[in-house]
Amino acid sequence: MPKPVIFSVDDDPSVLQAITRDLRKQYGESFRIMRANSGADALEALRELRKTNDPVALFVVDQRMPQMNGVEFLGAALRLYPDAKRVLLTAYADTDAAINAINAVSVHYYLLKPWDPPEEKLYPVLDDLLEDWLASYRPAFEGIRILGHRWSPEAHAIKDFLARNQVPYQYLDVDLDPESSQVLAHFQIEQAIFPLVIYPDATLMENPMPGEVAQKVGLQTHAGKTFYDLSIAGGGPGGLAAAVYGASEGLSTIMIERHATGGQAGTSSRIENYLGFPSGLSGADLARRATAQAKRFGVEILSPQETVGLRIEGPYRVLTLADGGEIVSHAVVVAVGLTYRKLDVPGAEKLTGAGVYYGAALTEALSCQDQPAYIVGAGNSAGQAAMYLVQFASKVVMVVRGRTLEEKMSQYLVDRINAHPNIEVMLDSEIGEVHGDDHVEAVTVCNRQTGEDVVRPATALFIFIGAIPCTSWLKGVIDLDSYGFAITGPQLIQNGRPPKVYWPLDRD
Repeated sequence: MPKPVIFSVDDDPSVLQAITRDLRKQYGESFRIMRANSGADALEALRELRKTNDPVALFVVDQRMPQMNGVEFLGAALRLYPDAKRVLLTAYADTDAAINAINAVSVHYYLLKPWDPPEEKLYPVLDDLLEDWLASYRPAFEGIRILGHRWSPEAHAIKDFLARNQVPYQYLDVDLDPESSQVLAHFQIEQAIFPLVIYPDATLMENPMPGEVAQKVGLQTHAGKTFYDLSIAGGGPGGLAAAVYGASEGLSTIMIERHATGGQAGTSSRIENYLGFPSGLSGADLARRATAQAKRFGVEILSPQETVGLRIEGPYRVLTLADGGEIVSHAVVVAVGLTYRKLDVPGAEKLTGAGVYYGAALTEALSCQDQPAYIVGAGNSAGQAAMYLVQFASKVVMVVRGRTLEEKMSQYLVDRINAHPNIEVMLDSEIGEVHGDDHVEAVTVCNRQTGEDVVRPATALFIFIGAIPCTSWLKGVIDLDSYGFAITGPQLIQNGRPPKVYWPLDRD
């Protein structure tokens, strides 16, 4: 297996020699270090690497070069290696150009020359970028394979589960992919119940539940002990943050998540307004980082597992799990978040998982290749999904009940959507019906102002129409409002009086 390449480009021989020396010193054992003194020479070398499928992990490129500057080179290199990380070397006077490059070619970082000492100014940056690249890099595939029909809700459930838990897999469509026949022949399978999951150890599972897959891939679904200082119900950003803070203070901590760590945020294709990440990051990347941080502090994570009950026994809180198990702790943090609100129109429920998807843009984007896709919703999640899906679909249509996108969406997303030629926004509109036998074939879009209905062809419908709290299991234990949200803070004060339940501790 060839080593991944780190490629440096600089027309100044002394700078090129220095960066190559520092790269080899730190990364030479795990990566192949290559260099070129011009953008043209580098592109020629990259074309040769592409022919042999050699992976490139990182570009370290000088901005000021004759004939082809750093930004121009990276733009061309992106077409050959779109997943490679990109670092721009600049002089102090070129910082404006470097900042513009973040938008122009999605530069991940810019470094000022000189970078001495590299232990402080170079390696920490590159370590982080290479760790990110390695987290998604898959050489020759030797992992889980899923064989199924394109419009199978069961296959979608398994794909979505593995994707959200960042378990790599290969999906083979038994109707379209010739390799699926080869795999079935290799395992001497004449008849199978699909979806069929094949593991690296040659174990086969026919139409398994996500929980069965979880156990096979090594995810923890049962607690290691019965008592903890802190139990956290929910593994989204809030639950992960609570887990990190609790465990870092020495509390024995367990977190229970019913799907995958990261929650709904983990399904976002791109989060660009998250502090500290100027190029943005995916929800999956954010979830991976937070999960790794929690585990480093010793947090025990159960997933997939679900809390279905809570009771108080003196100084202890007891969580009941969906499998009948119980977890006792001194304190419980409820961070279960929300579940997607269902689209209540004819055809939507029948075709869920077969073209109708809730927050699954990352998993099912490829199924929209060169086909029209529809998005229902106008929040940031819908906007991020539109910007991601338009890379695959022939056209993305956003169906929005409101009169403007600005009502619920961040302005930076509004601007990008309005500027994209392949994204259509239908305001004052809603979906009236979803059409299709075994998969989505068309949708009826209703104009709320004129009353006009129009049937339009569609391959997929992605739903982002808000969410409802997952708190039904807390009724009778925690005060909830009429919408199901837990009542906290000043909302507990009614008519100037404190809560009915006596709080025995001193308040700040």
